[in-house]
Amino acid sequence: MTTTSLITLSNITKEYSSLCALQAINMQLAQGEVLGLFGHNGAGKTTMMKLILGVISPTHGNIEVFGVKPDTKAASHMRNKIGYLPENVSFYEQLTGLEVLTYFAKLKGFSNTNSKKHAIALLEKVGVDHAMKRQVKTYSKGMRQRLGLAQAFIGQPKLLLLDEPTVGLDPIATAEFYQTVDQLKSQGTSVILCSHVLPGVEQHIDRAMIISSGQMLATGSLAELRQLAHLPTKISLQGLDDTLTQDPILIPYIDQKQNNILRVPEQDKMDILRHLLSLPNLQDINVEPANLEQVYQYFLKEKPVDTKSSYSAEAIK
Repeated sequence: MTTTSLITLSNITKEYSSLCALQAINMQLAQGEVLGLFGHNGAGKTTMMKLILGVISPTHGNIEVFGVKPDTKAASHMRNKIGYLPENVSFYEQLTGLEVLTYFAKLKGFSNTNSKKHAIALLEKVGVDHAMKRQVKTYSKGMRQRLGLAQAFIGQPKLLLLDEPTVGLDPIATAEFYQTVDQLKSQGTSVILCSHVLPGVEQHIDRAMIISSGQMLATGSLAELRQLAHLPTKISLQGLDDTLTQDPILIPYIDQKQNNILRVPEQDKMDILRHLLSLPNLQDINVEPANLEQVYQYFLKEKPVDTKSSYSAEAIK
């Protein structure tokens, strides 16, 4: 992956009267990188996306997107490179899906002929081509979300900002969406993905950023955040019930409620696994590192009192 930064946020603060929506946020996004942005409602995720889009300006700090400040006239040339899906999609109800997407394609510079062809191809991609000639007011919530995704994908953007993109999608459509994200990433597209639905997200992101009340709590890859949080790996075993309680090496790691489960710190994991594999009565073993949801809950619980005490992967490098 190239180290070229498409987005740089330097000490960004955004204030609304007495409300501080974001406080001293620092972040970089490289080309071809997928960043998961996680936080509760009102944490500041949407504010960050609006700042990156140039819809609003920071109170303090500096933002660069494709090397320019997004809230200036100089940024007009780079907007065609950005795809954006807001949390609550809204379209012209009386238009058909095809008309809506053709209209947005024209706004991004496509000709009359090419805009329709591109729109049809995208509607096929997201699975709404069967309803392309129906008015949007007849669409279900899931169909509207698919149409919103198609709108975000117009023009093969180099930067995608996706706010709750899987809301309203069924499991098959969700899986297809993440396949599209993986494909775009392989083509060099950078993605910021906000989601409350954490299961299934972790295998598609390179880094996570957790924010709360406008402050960054932690940032880094999932492996780095597990290490920062000191979250143990869960090892489930079969065939060693009696052996576990008699083995001095394993006794310190036995789960207090389930004797066939070990909770092993990351730094001890490989040594314990080697030891377990040497035991003759072992029948089966299952290794589960802490998942994204557990990491997220940990950092929310351990929320620092100020941004100086936030957790960063840089601290362990």
